[in-house]
Amino acid sequence: MGLVVQKYGGSSVADAKRIKRVAERIVATRREGHDVVVVVSAMGDTTDELIELAEQIVPVPGGREFDMLLTAGERISMALLAMAINSLGYTAQSFTGSQAGVLTTSVHGKARIVNITPGRVEESLADGNVAIVAGFQGFSKETMDITTLGRGGSDTTAVALAAALSANVCEIYTDVDGVYTADPRIVPNARRLGRVTYEEMLELAACGAKILHLRSVEYGRSYGVPMHVRSSFSTKPGTLVTGSIEEQAVEQAIITGVAHDRSEAKVTVVGVPDKPGQAAALLRELAAAETNIDMIVQNVSTRGTGRADVSFTIPTSDGATALNALRRVQSVVGFEELLYDDHIGKLSLVGAGMRSHPGVAATFFTALADAGVNVEMISTSEIRISAVCRDVDLDSAVRAVHDAFELGSTDEPAVVHGGSGR
Repeated sequence: MGLVVQKYGGSSVADAKRIKRVAERIVATRREGHDVVVVVSAMGDTTDELIELAEQIVPVPGGREFDMLLTAGERISMALLAMAINSLGYTAQSFTGSQAGVLTTSVHGKARIVNITPGRVEESLADGNVAIVAGFQGFSKETMDITTLGRGGSDTTAVALAAALSANVCEIYTDVDGVYTADPRIVPNARRLGRVTYEEMLELAACGAKILHLRSVEYGRSYGVPMHVRSSFSTKPGTLVTGSIEEQAVEQAIITGVAHDRSEAKVTVVGVPDKPGQAAALLRELAAAETNIDMIVQNVSTRGTGRADVSFTIPTSDGATALNALRRVQSVVGFEELLYDDHIGKLSLVGAGMRSHPGVAATFFTALADAGVNVEMISTSEIRISAVCRDVDLDSAVRAVHDAFELGSTDEPAVVHGGSGR
């Protein structure tokens, strides 16, 4: 007997039939003798529909009311799931993020969890209930307002609750059978991974793999929460995310997988005076605007001009904010112009084994060259190589690199059961 936290994504609870199936899976876990806490996302495309509805009312919805609107989706799914469990002869209670004690920063749309005080959830478990918590949302003590954690935030809610409750495992149920060597929608012969370390999963998530939210993996690693990625549409064993690179066997795989990201844009600050402090001034302004920066490249200043170009990638959702922030310091920094390009894609190769195997980079870039893919930016870490290319070349680039490192499998087909890959 133990405590299990289960998270179900939007595709898993997309309609009444799927909610009933999820309820049966939860009840089966209770019959095994486990206490169960469940975190749910909004049903199917509910969040997207609410966003579209808000944009029909006003082009740029205000943060506070926008968060209040979007949290309605999770409240619907949690209540319906509780009803389904109750109909099967077990008792369930649903809680909003604030009722479950999810305390966050006050930033609307992308708040961060600062603490969880799960008193009501623990009381519900003690009374023999299944506790169901609305994901993606919390409460700011500073402003006394409801907040949201950003897309994918339900993963973070689940892992944070698992840490606060000292759960044995946090099961992330989605519409694929685990973590794969590439997106099955692009690479049909992608291979399911049985186990991935936190470090490798962090790199994959940061580089665009949608299977787990980046902050959830950070939380899992920080608090040592085992994360089990499984499908709510099958009984396959899934993928266990746990442990560190140092704990892996000597004969670990060189490459874990290939990730890609279509949601980034490239900003180039043209003609930055080549002297100390200028790049820092730009980055400080972007930080103040809460814009996340990924890859950064600065070229050598042109002889005689004393000026350089600085390029970096950011989420497209932060594009307007970033450009406005940079324009505010243009007269101070003295750069010439801004260029914005949202037709890029990022491809990343991840693997702990590449640290001790020479030739990985050569194989990576040779595969891209043979596929006719031009590389615009490059970034590396100890266990990752990333490259930016044109968005129209991204799919062929993913397949070329996946094939070059022989990551495919013929054992079982990679299936996206619900259609979204999340």
